[in-house]
Amino acid sequence: MAAFLTHLATKRNIAASTQNQALCAIVFLYRHVLQMELGEFDGLIFAKRPKKRPEVFTRQEVQAVLSQLKGISWIMASLMYGTGLRLMECVRLRLADLDFGNHRLMVRDGKGAKDIVTMPPDKLIDPLKENCRRTKILYRKDLKAGCYNVYLPIALSRNYPHAHKA
Repeated sequence: MAAFLTHLATKRNIAASTQNQALCAIVFLYRHVLQMELGEFDGLIFAKRPKKRPEVFTRQEVQAVLSQLKGISWIMASLMYGTGLRLMECVRLRLADLDFGNHRLMVRDGKGAKDIVTMPPDKLIDPLKENCRRTKILYRKDLKAGCYNVYLPIALSRNYPHAHKA
């Protein structure tokens, strides 16, 4: 068994998790199917896990990226950086999710299908308010043109079954 698992790591260059899965399958086979003791795995060479470095920008790198953006792209990137939102969480934000009075932002149906409350950075409040104003104007124009499809989180689509979905 050790020779087979070593072969996987050295000759086949498999990932450490794949070798570990093969080891678990062998242990299961011997213990639960064949009902035999497996013994020691002397001389087993384990596949190496790649060393991962965290992929985090420095403040200067973030500022360099943000300085190249304008308009809604700048707002979204700044919001993701300042609040930790993921891309789709940011894309799916609705006007109703912004509470300027209490200085909070509601992320609906976020990671793990959970609702999350966070605070937008102070320097984004005015740009967000301006974007909300422009969005409301665009929304009214869309309504007049007959366009009214929008993404609805699962909970809202259950509460409003006749609402139109995008």
